[in-house]
Amino acid sequence: MNDDYGVISEKISKKLKLERNKRDLSQQELAMRAGVDKNTIWKIETGQVSPTIITLEKIAKALEIDFATLTDVTKVDL
Repeated sequence: MNDDYGVISEKISKKLKLERNKRDLSQQELAMRAGVDKNTIWKIETGQVSPTIITLEKIAKALEIDFATLTDVTKVDL
């Protein structure tokens, strides 16, 4: 894995948590809305796994935002 990939993955993790918290959703609530396991949300947010595009699309829909909004990490600082 190259460094750019790791940075992007970290930024997506941070962005997901930010968007979830903006909506005052628990990891469990988001997981239920997205149709994924709660552990999946936790693992993404803690950087233990990199989500697939399909998982990110489900999460974006559950957050009621565009996929592009969820994955736009240009303004996310680590």
